[in-house]
Amino acid sequence: MPQRPKPTMSKVKFSFPFFIYVLWIFVNTSCNNSRNHSARDIASSPKELQQKASTHIADLIKFAKDNGGKIDDSTELKYFKPLISVYEECKHKTVWSMGEEWLPIGDSMYHFIANAKLYGLFPQDYHFTQLSSIYNRIFNDSNSNSDRKDATLWAKADLMLTDAFFHIVKDVKLGRLPQDSITLRKDSALTDVFYVHQFDTLMKTGALTATIHKLEPKIAAYDLLKQGIKKFLENYDDKVYTVVPSPTKNKTKYKELLQKRLYEGGFIATDSIQADSVLLSQALKKFQETKGIETDGKIGNETLIALNTSDKERFVRIAITMDKFKMLPSEMPEQYIWVNLPAFSLQVWKGDSIEMRSRIVCGKPATRSPVLTSAIAELITYPKWTIPASIIEKEILPGVKKNPKYFQKKGYGIYDSKGKEINPDSVDWKKYNKGIPYHVVQGSGDANALGVLKFNFSNKYAVYLHDTNERYLFSRNDRAMSHGCIRVQAWQQLADFVVNHDNSDGKALMRLDSIQLWLKKKQKHSISIRNKMPLFIRYYTCQGENGNVVFYNDIYGEDKKLAEKYFTGK
Repeated sequence: MPQRPKPTMSKVKFSFPFFIYVLWIFVNTSCNNSRNHSARDIASSPKELQQKASTHIADLIKFAKDNGGKIDDSTELKYFKPLISVYEECKHKTVWSMGEEWLPIGDSMYHFIANAKLYGLFPQDYHFTQLSSIYNRIFNDSNSNSDRKDATLWAKADLMLTDAFFHIVKDVKLGRLPQDSITLRKDSALTDVFYVHQFDTLMKTGALTATIHKLEPKIAAYDLLKQGIKKFLENYDDKVYTVVPSPTKNKTKYKELLQKRLYEGGFIATDSIQADSVLLSQALKKFQETKGIETDGKIGNETLIALNTSDKERFVRIAITMDKFKMLPSEMPEQYIWVNLPAFSLQVWKGDSIEMRSRIVCGKPATRSPVLTSAIAELITYPKWTIPASIIEKEILPGVKKNPKYFQKKGYGIYDSKGKEINPDSVDWKKYNKGIPYHVVQGSGDANALGVLKFNFSNKYAVYLHDTNERYLFSRNDRAMSHGCIRVQAWQQLADFVVNHDNSDGKALMRLDSIQLWLKKKQKHSISIRNKMPLFIRYYTCQGENGNVVFYNDIYGEDKKLAEKYFTGK
């Protein structure tokens, strides 16, 4: 019988000790490639701790290179390139600590992160959860200080503080919002060289606050808002309150939930016994007073919004507004007009001072006023109003179809492309559903929607600042009521500023006298502005005032959308 062939090497059975050896090599290699960076490494002396921490920093950076910036399962270094530059320069030594102590700059950095909200920032964005855990372990005496000698903790803390510094540099300098159509900042991205330069400056000076301050907007209104944050945080309420429905939907449920909400806030003594209308009104007045709302004891829209808006949401709006300031130019003009739509406010700034204020009426949510940057180029007394196509489609066409005398009633004229006036009765309006082949113009006069003075500026939206024939609207709190243009209560005072700003030829006084004469005679005239006055129309739902933060309704829901997109979970 033939012998069976000897087995090849592939079929040779390994001995058990040999198998264990191979397994040990595999595991050891795997551990070296994915080191357990949570393992403790206790040093016997401050000198050894420094050496061990340096070794761990080098190992962690090497590990992070192969793992998308992660140094462990819960910590990712987001500014990896400038961080590598810093530690290669210092041969991987700790930069925030020495031995078993944090250096003063390291302690300052930790406490800056802990108090980042004072800058409209969120501590959790800068490794604060991990850093505070390490901080508490290192300086906790209950475990005989063994954690204080753990080189792994010191190495991780150093890397996180450096990464946090770079992240703060970016957020303070540029903010967290993306560029939009009106962004005026020139540096939409920062280079690694810029980050390293800021770090080097900090290490040379040891002045963290001064280093950060140089990155902030040099705008007085930004400083006023920042000043108000401290007081806002002192009274910060992180409670979750009952949502109050509109009284028009369910009056019985509304009263019950309103009383519960006022009780939760400490404005009424009980929620178990139904309060009468007088008691509810008194409690509402207390609430309104704390929120800076008109104290009428009534549940208007502004009060309802305030009842249902938490301090957590308000702080996100502070953060959004501070980021919007970072989109402005690094240097604002010496004199400019500032229109804040949610505040229904116009201001003329000169340097760091407000020279004048005026109430405004802005666009309804359906026909919102745009945000833009431009400059006043022309004033027109007793202007005519050429009505935009959007208003023709939405209002005029439906109006004339219902009432054939609509144009006569409104005082509108109709003109063809050659400027010839058309009799509205000669037009078959039923055949038009969207646009019409005519211009609709409201003639000048006291009844004109633009009032007696219009401020023109270049923009693609066909909007302008102007007086109004409905001046009673300025007395209302909610003044989002126009078709998109901005009505100015103190239009005459604004005209004085614009003309005086354009005084290069010394004839400002003469122009102002002419304007007064034309207004008196009810004449249409145009005044060209050579030295155009800069104009910023913005959407900021809060501002600083007298050491406080004043909040405004998010009339167009813009901040709500930004919060949902860029500040989820904050």
